[in-house]
Amino acid sequence: MTIDLSHILPDQVWPFLLTFARVGAMMMLLPVIGEMMISPRFRLSIALATSLLLTPMTAAVMPPMPPTIFALAGLLITEIVVGIALGGAMRLVMSALQVAGSVIAMQTGLGFAMAVDPTQGAQSALISTFLTLLAITLIFASGMHHLLIGAVHGSYLLFAPGVLPDSADLLELVVRMVSGAFMLGIQMSAPFLVFGLVFYLGTGVISKMMPQVQIFFLTMPANILIGFTLLMALLALMMTWFLDRFAADIGSLAG
Repeated sequence: MTIDLSHILPDQVWPFLLTFARVGAMMMLLPVIGEMMISPRFRLSIALATSLLLTPMTAAVMPPMPPTIFALAGLLITEIVVGIALGGAMRLVMSALQVAGSVIAMQTGLGFAMAVDPTQGAQSALISTFLTLLAITLIFASGMHHLLIGAVHGSYLLFAPGVLPDSADLLELVVRMVSGAFMLGIQMSAPFLVFGLVFYLGTGVISKMMPQVQIFFLTMPANILIGFTLLMALLALMMTWFLDRFAADIGSLAG
């Protein structure tokens, strides 16, 4: 049964509705803008405003309004799935900070120092939370949050609206983001891996030479002190490295 939807949904509203389906899904998952500590109402307001601004540019590539309710629902679900997939893929960039923070915490003896991460809504290593909040601050301070809006618009160049993308393309994007984030996290924490290897190797040798002394207990303050000193010396370089990678990955989606 065919139902004329023109009386229910005018042609001028249809491009906005389809744009909002993808943009709204992406805004709920995007890094920095879609963090859990940000109010859902604020994120919804940003999604509505962004959809309104993008509608004149996306209207030209939008499919015509379908004649049936079921076809309309299918297009909306397709756009929501694409938005969730792209937003989740971009969020994986921030996981590099979780990897780096966890490695640094383990190598400096702070692996059991846990705190609630407001960006994840769960407990994580204290250094991971610090690096994540610092990265969000630097992204806003440097104006790189504009790249996220550009990535939302660029998604229409990569994936045509109303067409479910090939699963192989989405999986390739996710695998590339996951592997890149893990590699970046290890690269950021590489100096601490070397420090931990040398420190614990030396501590182990001393412990074998003096088994009656609790060497690991005595050297724990030195381990933490040297770890914090190394973190202060390398923090600027680490965050610059992360921001460059963030700009490259998000910029590739923004075209």
